[in-house]
Amino acid sequence: MSSLATITTQVAEAAAPLDGRDPVAPLLERVRAGRDFGPNVYSTRDVLWVLYDRVLRVTPATVDEPDRDRFLLSKGHAVAGYYAVLAAKGFIPPDWLDDQGGPDSRLGDHPDRTLVPGVEIGSGSLGHGLGLAVGSALGLRAQGLLDPRVYVLLGDAELDEGSNHEAIAYAGAVGLGNLTAVVVDNSSATYGWPGGVATRFTVNGWTAATVDGHDQDALHAALTGHHGHRPHVVVAVVNNGEQA
Repeated sequence: MSSLATITTQVAEAAAPLDGRDPVAPLLERVRAGRDFGPNVYSTRDVLWVLYDRVLRVTPATVDEPDRDRFLLSKGHAVAGYYAVLAAKGFIPPDWLDDQGGPDSRLGDHPDRTLVPGVEIGSGSLGHGLGLAVGSALGLRAQGLLDPRVYVLLGDAELDEGSNHEAIAYAGAVGLGNLTAVVVDNSSATYGWPGGVATRFTVNGWTAATVDGHDQDALHAALTGHHGHRPHVVVAVVNNGEQA
């Protein structure tokens, strides 16, 4: 197994574009290796790629820098696409993908921040990621680090959890302008919200944008459309059959 100290010499093949071709597709196939992915994986792929390719201020060389942007994957069961994107951007060696979920693999069925370079949190039960993102954003503000942003990706069904309701209300009340949440919405939440997902946030002081979850240009515009003094949510709408 490769050590973390040697990763930068092993990722050159993943860091370069494939002559305009999709760099994630062949890497995702390496993770899949004959297995069937649920639509939960494909529903997040475009969001993850836009974040890492066009939005996040973090690279394999800056994963420990205090002024880096933070990305938290709350929807941890969609980790296959996350690993493929990390490999495509040079955070992990592509050969790690070939044994994803194996007994000696660093790449578990949920990400582990102690084993995978660039991963900020270890995920598990749904409903924890947004609260952790709020804490991360607060911590950055308390340290006077005003440039880094915290991005967190969750599914709309996670909004059934009371912990997320509290996190939404608190972030809006204290004006966490360095926080962006991305909600992959396939209408799978049990309870829903009057007026749609975005209104659950805007009623608590957030700004919001709702876009097609597979339109990369629209995602980029929404992810960079925050206003600085209020938390921001991007609702990425996908097909109803794509599990979130």
